[in-house]
Amino acid sequence: MRKKIWSASPVFFILSGVMFLMAGVSWQYSQPVALVELGISIASVAVILISVSRFKAYVALSVKTAKRVLTAGESESLETFNMPVALVGEAGDIVWVNQAFSKRVSSQHEVRGENVQRIIYPKTVEQILAASGTDVTVEDRQYSVYGARAKDQIILYFIDDTYYKEVNREYTESRLVVCLALFDNREELARDASSSEDSRLASDVEDALNTWAQQMGGFSKRLSGGRYLIMTDERHVRVAMEHRFEILDKVREIKTSDNRSATLSMGLSRGAASLQEAEQGARKALDMALGRGGDQVALKQKDGTYEFFGGLSKGVEKHDKVRTRVIAATLSDHIKQSDMVIIMGHKYSDLDCIGSAVGIWSAVTNVLKRPAYVAVNRRQCMANVLIDYMEAAGENIFISPEEALPKLTSHSLMIVVDTHNPDVVESPELLAAAQRIVVIDHHRMMVKHIENALVFYHEPYASSASELVAELVQYIGDTALSRADAEALLAGIMLDTKNFVLKTGVRTFEAAAYLKRRGADTVKVKSLFADNIETYKAKYKIVSSAQVHDGCAIAYVEKEFPDIRLSCAQAADELLSIQGVSASFVIFPSGGLANISARSLGDVNVQLVMEQMGGGGHFSMAGAQISGATIEQVHAKLLEVLASGAGRPPKESGSG
Repeated sequence: MRKKIWSASPVFFILSGVMFLMAGVSWQYSQPVALVELGISIASVAVILISVSRFKAYVALSVKTAKRVLTAGESESLETFNMPVALVGEAGDIVWVNQAFSKRVSSQHEVRGENVQRIIYPKTVEQILAASGTDVTVEDRQYSVYGARAKDQIILYFIDDTYYKEVNREYTESRLVVCLALFDNREELARDASSSEDSRLASDVEDALNTWAQQMGGFSKRLSGGRYLIMTDERHVRVAMEHRFEILDKVREIKTSDNRSATLSMGLSRGAASLQEAEQGARKALDMALGRGGDQVALKQKDGTYEFFGGLSKGVEKHDKVRTRVIAATLSDHIKQSDMVIIMGHKYSDLDCIGSAVGIWSAVTNVLKRPAYVAVNRRQCMANVLIDYMEAAGENIFISPEEALPKLTSHSLMIVVDTHNPDVVESPELLAAAQRIVVIDHHRMMVKHIENALVFYHEPYASSASELVAELVQYIGDTALSRADAEALLAGIMLDTKNFVLKTGVRTFEAAAYLKRRGADTVKVKSLFADNIETYKAKYKIVSSAQVHDGCAIAYVEKEFPDIRLSCAQAADELLSIQGVSASFVIFPSGGLANISARSLGDVNVQLVMEQMGGGGHFSMAGAQISGATIEQVHAKLLEVLASGAGRPPKESGSG
């Protein structure tokens, strides 16, 4: 180490000699300049001498301290100890190492006098002292490093556990992963296809799955009901995640003669304790993928959280109503067994929420002859016009959640409409008090949902909750709805479809036709959407302030004002009418939170965008509420999420 200390000194002395020589030459031309150069040279020599002297003193002190820390016997024992050991000063300088350290860690290079940070990077000595074993990699070897203080020195022990870590990594990466897959739109594609084409589609999808399973180091087995079991391991799942499960794109390339694409839904479970638990987790994950509209992969992690891939295509409408009939019969049985029915929607209830609640109330009271009420907080309701209209029609069915709470008994039934998230219901206290719950919703499935429901009628293909209720009512009692009830349901459908423009299918128009037969007046329904002059002005002020970023219109409001939610929701709808805009986002403050209303024409899945912002919703209509952030911060975060390509289909490469 002494040799290393002095090895750099001659270089500095030579440089100083050159500076003295230059000063001598300068004396002949300019004595002041020469004096300055001479002074700099003398100062340089002095600094070098002082630095070397101090460093020698520091090294001598460190060595003396090391000798005090380690007795002669201890020093000899550690010197021949089979485990690499290093003695480090407070500043991190290596003072002493044993033979094992020189041979295995430093590869016979002299490291005394160097800083240990070069060896343990990116870890620090403080981290090693604070932890009970710190992983450190030196070249191709892996160590667990332990540290202990001894007076003014630190002793570091390097335990070579490369073999065990590699065994553990191999064990982890070879853990089996269960995957369940479903050709989710086969029924819809087969409806208009010939038997030969149906067989071809099924065969092509199965071949794609078999090929993918082999690439994943596993195998695929066809099950009943059009499902497939795929077995693979963690190593290949990680690769599939990096490629965003390209099997979805491969299956989407399989098309019918009329150019409709096949779609696939998959559920995977990672980190399960047993194969039985893995299979159950995969089934739950597949249900989650289907509940979010299909054409995607739901990956269930060990901690119970989910990660999603795909989901960029619209849900496929199912034409048959067998499930609706079965749900209607089951729901009727539960209602008949109840002494009271309380119907509740989500916070800041809109026309779809109130309309679907009115439809259920009508079926319960007019057909099944059970008392029923709709629990709603009018102070934060966005559909008070509809409530006033229903009350003017003589139907006094609305009560506050506080009034509904004492009416609940163990035999009462709670029906939740237009949401399945327990955090956003009108009254979480009312939901918690209910012992018997039914859920009717059309929003794409969220990870957190009401799990203890007797009936969970969830159809993400539907345009609105009002559409689902209009279908159910026909099987419960075809004549249940009054004219006002039918208009309430039609208003809900028109709201969520933007007057039958977005997310409409054959069943949407069939439901609207049924409501029309029940006496619904479209002119009266249109009047329920009328705004007062203040709301109208506020809406267009927001629209006029919007800016367009890559096909997305974004506007934000800095200060809260009356009916801000209604104005911002309508502004988000209005922004979609701008040429070149495929999605719109309005950010606004309300209730101490930063809120976002998101809308889409279908090219952008705003549900995926809002999920990254902490919210959720539907493919073309979603929202989020963010606490602890300013409007500017939320705006900046939204721009980042949109720039990442969230909610957009992957861009096709230009190669053929």
